[in-house]
Amino acid sequence: MKSVSTPQKTPAQAQPAVRDRDIDMNVARAADTLEEEIVLGVLHPRERLVEDELCERFALKRHVARLVLAELEQRGLIERRKNVGALVKSYSPREVMELYSVREILETNAAQRIALPVAPEQLAELVEIQKTHDTAAQAGNLRAVFRANMDFHHALFALSDNQALTEAIREYERRTHPIRSASLLFPHYLEKARSEHHAMLEALAGRDQLRLVELCREHLVPARDAYLEAYHRRNGATVGAKEKQ
Repeated sequence: MKSVSTPQKTPAQAQPAVRDRDIDMNVARAADTLEEEIVLGVLHPRERLVEDELCERFALKRHVARLVLAELEQRGLIERRKNVGALVKSYSPREVMELYSVREILETNAAQRIALPVAPEQLAELVEIQKTHDTAAQAGNLRAVFRANMDFHHALFALSDNQALTEAIREYERRTHPIRSASLLFPHYLEKARSEHHAMLEALAGRDQLRLVELCREHLVPARDAYLEAYHRRNGATVGAKEKQ
């Protein structure tokens, strides 16, 4: 009787690749932490993010570290340059003005679309979020300030009842995270943001749509101007140093 030969399995067939458990959670955990550090100025514009360092810091495999960088790039927080690698995103003054002009259009439009009066439970939700923001600001917990601030604005603009608009707002908010680090670290900027949140709540409660729209417009200015001031100061110092050489 002839023996029947069994086809040999290729290595890939013999041991199919298995997706790492909790890979999405690990990517989100590392990306969220790095996002916070970019916003808080721990990671600076043009600072490199190195795969080996990410692997060691977050206990990641190399391919997962690459997914983290891809996620940060998707969020608009880093850029990749040939022969350089991944860098925290930096913006020219023109780019800053363009980004913030788009944010102003989107956010004031959302404020105009909010139907007043808002439901009591919706207003109560915003008040509770702001209490969390107040507590974090008073404690100097900047990570909690950052998260509570995003929660406040997401809940506020969700009142426009336009999902496409609120998604666009989130997208451009995220793109400007590297810009916001210039203002988030200073107490007077935090206090100004906090007081403007309370003024927005008062405008909602008082059914003052024009005031709400104007507050949303004004709320964007400090972070934008702080970044531009720091940019010009930094580049002015660089030019001055070169002239002395």
